[in-house]
Amino acid sequence: MAKTKFDYFVIGAGSGGTRTARIAAGLGARVGIAESTYFGGTCVNVGCVPKKLMTYAAQYSREFEDAVGYGWAVGARQHNWAHLIGNKNEEISRLNGIYDRMLRGAGVSIYNGYASFTGPNALLINDEEVEADKIVIAVGGKPFLPDVPGAREHAITSDDVFFLEQMPRRVMVVGAGYIAVEFAGIFHRLGADVTLTHRRAALLNDGFDQDICEALVAQMQVDGLSLNLENSVLSITKTESGLVCDMKNGAPVEVDCVLYATGRIPNTATLGLDKAGVAMTDRGAVIVNDEWQTSQPHIYAIGDVIDRVALTPVAIAEGHLLARRLFEGAEWRDIGYETVATAVFSTPPIGTVGLTEHAARAAYPGDIDIYKANFRAMKATLAGREERTLMKLVVQRSTDLVLGCHMLGQDSPEIIQGLSVALNAGATKTVFDRTIGIHPTSAEEFVTMRTKQPEPTDN
Repeated sequence: MAKTKFDYFVIGAGSGGTRTARIAAGLGARVGIAESTYFGGTCVNVGCVPKKLMTYAAQYSREFEDAVGYGWAVGARQHNWAHLIGNKNEEISRLNGIYDRMLRGAGVSIYNGYASFTGPNALLINDEEVEADKIVIAVGGKPFLPDVPGAREHAITSDDVFFLEQMPRRVMVVGAGYIAVEFAGIFHRLGADVTLTHRRAALLNDGFDQDICEALVAQMQVDGLSLNLENSVLSITKTESGLVCDMKNGAPVEVDCVLYATGRIPNTATLGLDKAGVAMTDRGAVIVNDEWQTSQPHIYAIGDVIDRVALTPVAIAEGHLLARRLFEGAEWRDIGYETVATAVFSTPPIGTVGLTEHAARAAYPGDIDIYKANFRAMKATLAGREERTLMKLVVQRSTDLVLGCHMLGQDSPEIIQGLSVALNAGATKTVFDRTIGIHPTSAEEFVTMRTKQPEPTDN
C-alpha cells in the first residue's frame, strides 16, 4: 500500500503542535498532524484553562467573606461541584472544536491516533503509515507518579482532578511545585480540609525567588491551610472510611483523596524514538539544539517534550518560529527564555519574570541591589483580612538594569505581564523610578521602591 507523504508532519495537536502545523500549511506546505486524545493538549484539557476556571470558582469563597466588610449582606451559600465540572466540560468541548476547525481550515490533514516512528521519516498511526520530509515532535508531558505502595491503586494526579464526580472533603496534596500549591488552594477555598505535604521545608524552590516562596508558605498558613513539610507518604491503604496515608514522620493521616503533584515527565515512552535515531535525556526529554533540531536533522521537537520552559505560550512561540524558519526562510531569533514571565495561581497568586536574587548574585557577584515592598493591600483593610503583598526588584548595580521582578499578591499575574515587557525592552531602575504610578493600586509600588535592602551576610 502506498504511503501518504507530507512535507511536514506534527505529532501532537497541543498548543505548540497546532500552531506550527497551521503556520506551515499557510505557507504552502503539505501538513499532517496526529493526536491520540484531545485537541489543545494539556493546557486546554487538563492544565491551565480548566485549572484557571477552578481558581476563579475558589476565589468566590473569600470574595463573599470580604464583601461583608464593604457593606454587603451575604446569606447562606453552597458550592455545587458537579455544576462547576459540567460548565467546565462544556467550555473545554467548545475549545476542542475551535482547534479542530482551525486545523481543518488551514488545510491540515488530521489523524486521530497514536503516532510512532517506524523509521527516520516514517510514522505508523493506527494501521496507516505516513512519510514526511520533516517531522515535529510536540507531544508534551504527563504527570509523574512515584513508586509509593498504594499510590497507583488509590491516588490521583492533576489530570484526574478535572473529572472527579464529587469534590473530596479531605484531601492530601503531595508535592511542592506550582501544581501542588494551586490545587491545595483550590480545594481549601472550596471547603475541603487540605493537607499539603512535601519532603523538604520549602515550596516552589526551583526557579522562584526564595523570599516569594517563604512569603507564600506564611500566607497559606494564615489562610488556614495545613502544611505538613519535611515529611512524606510511605504508603496508602484503602479502608471503609477513606484512604490512610502512612507518614514518614508522625501519625497516619486519613483522607478521601490523595493528589500527587510531584512533577511532569516528557510523554515520549511510546514514540519509538530509537527507531528514528532521536537522542533523549535520561528523563525522556528530546534533546534539541538552539533551533529545536534533534539528533536527526529533519526531525524537530518543541514544547514541554524538550524540557526547557514548560509553558503554553513558549510552545506556541517555538512552533510559530520553527514553521516560518522552515517554510518561509525567516531569520532565527532568540525566544528569550530567561525573560519569559510566569504565574502561579496559588492563594495568593505569584507573578515573576527574570532572575531571582539567588541567580542574580551567582551571575553578578557583588553587583546586585535588591528593593522590596511588603504591605497590606487596600482591599484587605475593610475586609479585615490579614493578607500581605510582597514585591521585589532585582537590579544590576553597575548597569542599573532591572534583572528580575517578583510579586506575591492579588493580581500579580496581570501586573507581571506588563513588567515582562519592560524587562525585555532593557528597562533600568531609573526608568522605573521616573514612571508615574497609578494611585491607588498595588502595581504602583513597583515604581516607588527607593530603599535598597541591606547586603546579605554569610551567617
